[in-house]
Amino acid sequence: MQPLNRLKSPYSGTDDGSTCLELATGAGDARHLRESDDPDTVITTSTAKLRAFVLGAKAGEFDHLL
Repeated sequence: MQPLNRLKSPYSGTDDGSTCLELATGAGDARHLRESDDPDTVITTSTAKLRAFVLGAKAGEFDHLL
C-alpha cells in the first residue's frame, strides 16, 4: 500500500504540529481523516459523506455539541 499524501488544515495552529487535522484521498472514493497527535486513529468515509458533514458544520448543525 502506498503512503497517503495528507493535507493539513490551515486552522490547525502554528505550534509543533501536534494539533493538526489531516485529510487524505485513498483508493476509489475513500477519504481518510486523522489528528496528527493520534496518527493511528483514522476515520475513513466517502466524498459524499464528508461533503455532507462539512456543509452541516458550516451551517451550524453541530454547534449545540460544543
